[in-house]
Amino acid sequence: MVDEWVSIQHKKKKREGMGWGLKTKREGITAAPPTCPADTGSDCGSDSGEWEGEFFPGIPKIEYEGPSSKNPLSFKWYNAEEEILGEKMKDWMRFSVAFWHTFRGTGADPFGAPTKTWPWEDGTNSLAMAKRRLRANFEFLEKLGVERWCFHDRDIAPEGKTLEETNANLDEVVALAKELQGDKIHLLWGTAQLFLQPRYMHGAATSSELGVYAYAAAQVKKAMEVTHHLGGENYVFWGGREGYQSLLNTDMERELNHMARFMEAAVAYKKKIGFNGTLLIEPKPQEPTKHQYDWDAATSANFLRKYGLIGEFKLNIECNHATLAGHSCHHELETARINGLLGNIDANSGDPQIGWDTDQFLMDVAEATLVMQTVIKNGGLAPGGFNFDAKLRRESTDVEDLFIAHIAGMDTLARGLRNAAKLIEDGSLSDLVRKRYQSFDSELGAAIESGKADFELLEKKALEWGEPKVPSGKQELAEMIFQSAL
Repeated sequence: MVDEWVSIQHKKKKREGMGWGLKTKREGITAAPPTCPADTGSDCGSDSGEWEGEFFPGIPKIEYEGPSSKNPLSFKWYNAEEEILGEKMKDWMRFSVAFWHTFRGTGADPFGAPTKTWPWEDGTNSLAMAKRRLRANFEFLEKLGVERWCFHDRDIAPEGKTLEETNANLDEVVALAKELQGDKIHLLWGTAQLFLQPRYMHGAATSSELGVYAYAAAQVKKAMEVTHHLGGENYVFWGGREGYQSLLNTDMERELNHMARFMEAAVAYKKKIGFNGTLLIEPKPQEPTKHQYDWDAATSANFLRKYGLIGEFKLNIECNHATLAGHSCHHELETARINGLLGNIDANSGDPQIGWDTDQFLMDVAEATLVMQTVIKNGGLAPGGFNFDAKLRRESTDVEDLFIAHIAGMDTLARGLRNAAKLIEDGSLSDLVRKRYQSFDSELGAAIESGKADFELLEKKALEWGEPKVPSGKQELAEMIFQSAL
């Protein structure tokens, strides 16, 4: 039934254009059909049987045209080679495309069936289809001018009937990925998908079933191996089901201890195989569980400290997860930064009127400016970067929308970088903050900050000085200065 539905939708979208053969033109660019669409009845392959063709023939390589350009298939603010504060834009950003949202996203939601079937899809989850998607991914990266990508293991290769068969499938796809990466494309990070398959309904590292814990360890082991093989710069742990639905049937202390042992084993295996990438934990408060153990940056930092893992992991902060936890993205980034844990950013946003993880592309220039302020204070993100953990809206179904969304997200962050640099060069905002705390730039302030001022000394000063004078915080002035840079 599902295959029949997909086939019907695919034919319908072919008739309607679905992002290629469009009637409209923008700046002389017309999206065209792929040179080898999935339903031609031919494998369009080489002698080896490998599918060959161009996936985005109507899309040129995206170039920087400047803020005055009206061409949607161009950058207005992101100029990769331009230097900002002594670093090239591309080095500040280290942009990455998320394979799962970009090439596995269907537009489905809890209330509706998929709305998207890309022209190269054949409705299967076969190895051949996995390789075709991978080729589409690398063509997309090349045309977008992005040098990094990220994946979940089960997104790039189908699960088999056994763990051995699944690993063999992954090896075959990874071999092609290694070839397609060449010297120009890099893997920002890999991860294991430990939330979709029914075996993980109680969690993976926190499952109440020993067999599931062992299976999850085997899956992470393999995912770390292929990440290392592909030259991955980081490895991410997102525990979507590492939490609980009810404490009535949960031994939370035991589950947290198990999760810590799991992370310890990951650290040990990383060192054993010589993987030098950074291990990252991605906080999220809830969804799909009612409560997730790595709720936010502060909770995750506390977990790492409690179990002696603080020097082994950093955090991958996702903006939409921050808002789900009741924080701003800026707050979570600053919390991670001042704890020495900011390792990577999943660049997206949520809708304040919707209470779930909508994974929208970040389009808010003010928020992007705050994000880039923290990135600059952090000295950049390397070996991390900005991964677009963001998906097209359900109603956006044209192939060119994939490009438009990423271009807009990249431009928004680039504009944020330019604004943050303006604020730094102007100095008014940092001067306002400095003046607010200037009373501590004194002998007694230095003693307090170095831990040498006891209560007896402070009481003596309080009696000597009498009632303190408290100056204005100048919040509105700070907001005025910030807004003037946007």
